[in-house]
Amino acid sequence: MKSIFKTVFFITIFSVITKVLGFLFKIYLSRELGAEALGVYQVAISLFMVLATIVSSGLPVVISKLTAKYFIKKDTTAEGHLVGTSLVISVITSAILVLIVVLFKNMFSNLYPESNFYPILLVLLPAVVFNAIYCVFRGAMWGRNNYFCFCLTELVEQVCRIAICVFMLSFGLFSLSPTISAGLSLSIASFIALIVTMIVYFMLGGKIKKPNGIYKDVLRSSVPITGVRVALSLVQPIIALILPARLISAGYTSSQAMELFGIASGMTLPFLFIPVTLVGSLSTVLIPDISAAVATENKNYVNSRISSSVIFSILIAFLLVPLYIGAGENIGLFFYDNIESGRLLASAAWTMIPFSLLNITSSILNALGLELKSFINYIIGSVFMFVCLIVLPKYIGINSLVWALGSCVSVASLLNLLMITKKTGIKVSILVPFFKLILICIPTAALTFFTTSLLNNFMPLFFNLAISCTLGSLMFVLFCVVFQIFNVHAMFIEINKFFKIKVLKRKI
Repeated sequence: MKSIFKTVFFITIFSVITKVLGFLFKIYLSRELGAEALGVYQVAISLFMVLATIVSSGLPVVISKLTAKYFIKKDTTAEGHLVGTSLVISVITSAILVLIVVLFKNMFSNLYPESNFYPILLVLLPAVVFNAIYCVFRGAMWGRNNYFCFCLTELVEQVCRIAICVFMLSFGLFSLSPTISAGLSLSIASFIALIVTMIVYFMLGGKIKKPNGIYKDVLRSSVPITGVRVALSLVQPIIALILPARLISAGYTSSQAMELFGIASGMTLPFLFIPVTLVGSLSTVLIPDISAAVATENKNYVNSRISSSVIFSILIAFLLVPLYIGAGENIGLFFYDNIESGRLLASAAWTMIPFSLLNITSSILNALGLELKSFINYIIGSVFMFVCLIVLPKYIGINSLVWALGSCVSVASLLNLLMITKKTGIKVSILVPFFKLILICIPTAALTFFTTSLLNNFMPLFFNLAISCTLGSLMFVLFCVVFQIFNVHAMFIEINKFFKIKVLKRKI
C-alpha cells in the first residue's frame, strides 16, 4: 500500500508538471494562432492522434503487463524477445499508416474541404514513426516499474516541443506558417524523445533480442486495447467532421462553425481533462500492479485496489466540478480572453466525472485481461454520441458537444463497472458517495459563483480566481470530511506511518 501511495504520488508530480506545461502551451498557441486557425490546427492534430494511437496505445500496455510478469520471474530473455517482436510490429504498422496518408492525399484533404489542414498533417507524419518506436521502450520501463525514466521521457518530449515551437514562431524560421511550425515542432520533439528513451533503456540494462514468434500473442492482446483508444481518439476527428457541418446547417457560417470548434476543442476540452491527468497516474501504476497480483492469484489485493481506485477517480473529478460551474466565465476570460470558452466550460463541467471513471475502469479491465469488453462498451457509448452530434446542434448549438461526449463516456463507464463486478465478484459501491458528492457540489458552486461575482467589481481576474477557487476548494474538502467521504484521521495515521518508516530506514 505504501509503495503504491509513493509511486502514484511520484507519477502524479511528473504528470502534473508535464500536463501544466502542455496546458500553458495550448494557451500560448490559442493566442498566437487565433480561434479559426486553432480550429484548423486541431483538425490536423486530431487526425494525427488517431495515427499515433494506432501505433502507440495497445503495445505499451501489453508490454508493461508481460514485462511485469517476466520481471517477477527474472526472465530477461523473454523480455528481450518481447521488445524485439514489438519493435517489428510498431515499425511496420507506422510505415503503412504514413504511406496511406501520402498516397491517398485527395481522400484526406476532402475530409475537411473547408480547411487547409493537410500540409500540417504531413509535417506531423514523422512523429507517427518516432512514437511507434518510442512507445515500445517506454512500455518495457513501465513494466519494470522504472517510473522515473518512464515519466522523464514524456517530460523531455513536452519541454522540447514547447521550446522548439516557441523558438520557431518567435523568429519565423524558414518562413513557415504558424500552424506548420507548430506541427513540425512536434515531430522534432518526438525524435529527441526517442533518442533519449533508447539511451535510458540500454543504460538500465535493457536488451533487444530477435523476435521469437509471439506476434499473435502480442497482437491478440494489444489490438482490443488499441481499438478502444483509437475509438477514443476518433472522437475528435469525427466531431470535427460532423459538428461544423451540423452547425452550418443550423444557420452558422463556415467561419463561425470552425471558430466555435476551435474554442471547444482547443480551449475548453483541455480543462475537462485535468482530472484524467491525476487519475491517469493511478492508472499507470494499476495495470502492471493488478496484472502481477492476478498472476499470483492475490484476489483480496486486486479487489481492494479496484474499489479504492474507483472512489478516488470520482472524488478528484468532483473537486473541480463546482469550481468550473461557479467561475467558468472568468476562467475563460483569464486564460484565453474568451468568455464563450468559459461558458462552455461551466456547462460541460459535469462530464469530468464520467471521463475520470472511464479512464480508471478501462485500465482495470485491461489489467484483468478484458480489453475486448472495454472496447465493446465504448462502441456502445459512441452510438449515443453520434445521435447527439446529429440531432442536438440545431437546438443547442455548440453545447451539443457537451452532451455528445458526456453521454458517450457515461454509458461506457457504467458498462465497464458492471463488467468489473461480474468478473471479480466485488461490488464497487459508489452510489452513496456519488450522491453525497452531488449534494456537496451545490453549495460549493454557489459559494464560488458568489465570491467571483462579488470580486469582479474591484479585483483583477488572477486574484479573483485564486480567492474564489481556494474558498470553493476548502468548502468542498470540509464537506467531504463532515459527510465522511474520506477518513482524515486514518489518512494522517497512514502518512505518519509512512514517514516513520522512512526515518527508520535512514537510521539503519
